[in-house]
Amino acid sequence: MSEKCLRQYAELAVRLGVNVQKGQLMVIKAQVDSAPFVRLCAEEGYRAGAGEVAVLWQDDQLTKLDYDYADTAVLQRVPDWLVAREQEFVDRGYCILNIDSSIPGIMKDVDQQKVQQVVAARRKALEKFQNYTMANEGQWSIIAIPNPEWALKVFPDETPEAAVEKLWNAILASVRIQKDQDPIALWEKHNQELSAHNDWLNRQQFASLHFKNQKGTDLVVELAEGHIWEGGCEKSKYGVVFNPNMPTEENFTMPKRTGVQGRVQATKPLSYQGKLIQNFWIEFEQGKAVRWHAEEEEAALASLIEFDEGSAYLGEVALIDVDTPISQSGILFYNTLFDENASCHLALGRAYPMNMEGSQDMSEEEMKARGCNFSMVHVDFMFGSDDMQITGVHADKTEVVFFKDGKFCIEA
Repeated sequence: MSEKCLRQYAELAVRLGVNVQKGQLMVIKAQVDSAPFVRLCAEEGYRAGAGEVAVLWQDDQLTKLDYDYADTAVLQRVPDWLVAREQEFVDRGYCILNIDSSIPGIMKDVDQQKVQQVVAARRKALEKFQNYTMANEGQWSIIAIPNPEWALKVFPDETPEAAVEKLWNAILASVRIQKDQDPIALWEKHNQELSAHNDWLNRQQFASLHFKNQKGTDLVVELAEGHIWEGGCEKSKYGVVFNPNMPTEENFTMPKRTGVQGRVQATKPLSYQGKLIQNFWIEFEQGKAVRWHAEEEEAALASLIEFDEGSAYLGEVALIDVDTPISQSGILFYNTLFDENASCHLALGRAYPMNMEGSQDMSEEEMKARGCNFSMVHVDFMFGSDDMQITGVHADKTEVVFFKDGKFCIEA
């Protein structure tokens, strides 16, 4: 991949993704194998005015070794220094750039119960810091870069080198890095289009959405009281504009915790805790997942749904047109950051407070009373299709079909 394209990607991630401010601490989380690209992002961060760039290294292979050999109790322990570090980051008003380069299915042979226990303990210990990103207190962004294992999963008939190159090309196309065009200008136009759909949906204030297709989905999702549709760029509590997901094609909002009824059939695999869950469905009653089945990794699906009290309920509903670049590419990425932007999706677990009007001035109990779901997890899964129809139902029971054959059919 050319140096020019990589530098454009780094610039996009820093200046439009996290939009680091002058003097701000910028934290980068990345795999050790991503070091060359991390250096480009760090350099771009300093050029954009960051006061300090701190890098937190991760390694999927080492994580797997931990699970293979270390006792569960050892892995569950969260040291004081780690909590103190997270607290310092929050106190300093940091922004965070997550550079994903995970290996699909790397945890396939690891005991699911052990993974569940460790993740639950760590998330509980660090739960108070989760709101920094979930509530947009500070800027955050997620991007991804290839690795050979992931690339060969996506392009199994290629050599490792060719597969990585093809995955790079697909990723850069998805984030609108195109020959002889300004990607930042393209993103500004894209954000305006997403904002127009948000405005139309917010004016409607539908009481519920009815999803139906021929794949097996027949699902009614009530929306939370005072729900807000978001998508594209966001604002931190300090008014800084940033783009949390790159790529992004979604308009999303908050479902009512107890207002989901029916069956949803997933249309893409779900990568969860290193395991690839395939061909699954979930049935909901009064908001709660009560029955489910997966052809592969059903135990992983069950562990997600049973993670805590809130993980059996929905925290997000997102609409994506099948005409998006990722959907049109026809590529299955085996990575939620990309696959969720090719298909309408739902999220099990925690809702985003920003999707509820006035949430910044509410207690957790007040938000729950208006339909907000709380959990230590938030996991998207894809269920969109080219025959998806969505009917919006108003409080007075009038109906509007605004999404047909997998596409918006409105003039926003």
